[in-house]
Amino acid sequence: MVVKKWLRRIGTVMGGLILLVAIAIVLILWLDSRHTSYLRIRDTNNSFVLTNVNIVPMTADTVLYGQRILVKNGEIMEIAPTIDGGPYKRIDGKGRFVTPGLADMHVHIWDDYELGLYLSKGVTTVRNMWGMPFHLRMKERISNNDIYAPLFFTASPKLTGPDDGGIDKKQVKDAQDARSLVVRYKEQGYDYIKTYAGLPQAIFDAIKDEATAQHITLASHPSFEVPYDYHFSKPIKSLEHTEDIVQQVLDFKQDSILLQSTIDAYVLNKMAHTPTLTVFHKIVEIIKKDSLLLKQHGIGYMNPAFLEFGAKDDYNRWTSTKLYEPEVGNRILKQHQHHLQIVKQMNDSGVTLIAGTDSGISYAIPGFGIHEELGFYTDAGLSNYEALRTATVNPSKVYKELAETGTLENGKLANMILVKDNPLENLETLETPEAVFIKGHPLDTKTLTQFQTKAFRRGNYWSTLVRLGEGLLFQ
Repeated sequence: MVVKKWLRRIGTVMGGLILLVAIAIVLILWLDSRHTSYLRIRDTNNSFVLTNVNIVPMTADTVLYGQRILVKNGEIMEIAPTIDGGPYKRIDGKGRFVTPGLADMHVHIWDDYELGLYLSKGVTTVRNMWGMPFHLRMKERISNNDIYAPLFFTASPKLTGPDDGGIDKKQVKDAQDARSLVVRYKEQGYDYIKTYAGLPQAIFDAIKDEATAQHITLASHPSFEVPYDYHFSKPIKSLEHTEDIVQQVLDFKQDSILLQSTIDAYVLNKMAHTPTLTVFHKIVEIIKKDSLLLKQHGIGYMNPAFLEFGAKDDYNRWTSTKLYEPEVGNRILKQHQHHLQIVKQMNDSGVTLIAGTDSGISYAIPGFGIHEELGFYTDAGLSNYEALRTATVNPSKVYKELAETGTLENGKLANMILVKDNPLENLETLETPEAVFIKGHPLDTKTLTQFQTKAFRRGNYWSTLVRLGEGLLFQ
């Protein structure tokens, strides 16, 4: 009787603790949602005439001067020098330049604040590359037009092999497990299946076969368990990270023949490439700037929990490496320069490049990173037009779900950026948009500034940990 009495008491205490934890979690998430209520769409009117603008349509390397754009229900209906527009409101473009919104095709999103950050820097499409349950809820709210956000597509949890450990990865036991996970993730609503670095061929084959059967694309970080050219097959449409060409294909060597043959295989197989130069270059910054990097203003836009549990690991790794390898900074900088050479060679050979930054990890800042990435492409020797294509029209050619984006034409979504100068002459003008239009909803400078201010040094450490915990438990 005494034992039963004590067991009942322990059960009561445990039940009470579980209830308190559950209440705390609900309260933390509720408060976080209140703090991001500024993103809610209150004005549903997304029809207007944008007057007195110069259009960079991205259908060609040209500018259409002195134009008007008629937008109805978020869709571009007409572009012409004179448009009546009837009852629709007028927005004066004041002789500024209009471009399609930018796409960052490789990001890691941790909270709603980052959605506003991306918009504030002209990014109107994102592809999230490490999916968790909270991303599916985020995707639903965006699809329902509940909040201002870029078009949002998300990959699944990262599938890797049974010998590739790490809490951030979903280890796949065998081919049968692989197939069931692909089916499950498709049913849950993920847009892509993310494959990772430790997948052996038998499991990878099963993922490919089932993904093809389920009509879902793979988002592939190259696996080191198979040859690089193994990835040049359906349902993979693009490969991530130029650094993996240096590591896996070239073994860190300058081999021009092997490099060109790999690039030729990209072209032959119509495979796109996402360079993600920005995140790799952060290694150079960590080594060169050391503790000064952590004091930079832009760090305040990073998610506080990821700064503590993710970026800090990168910082500690490379600052400690510098102690026993003093020349590591020069070595990493040379590799970055090799990446630039590869990007230029790919572009000149006809590879479709799609801009991606890996923002949200290390010290790659959401929204800001896309402008660093485009700057690296021009450093490599691409023209402003060629660089801008990687973040506009190119993604729309590779992924059918983006077919309504990427250019300014009749029938396309009114995802647009209004900027002071001609970006074909001054690409940096894209860094400070005077207005952004997302599905026809106009966001003026005041709103864009608010999105940045609200995200700066945000206090959502615990809510992020809750969402990450859910993701790791139920991936």
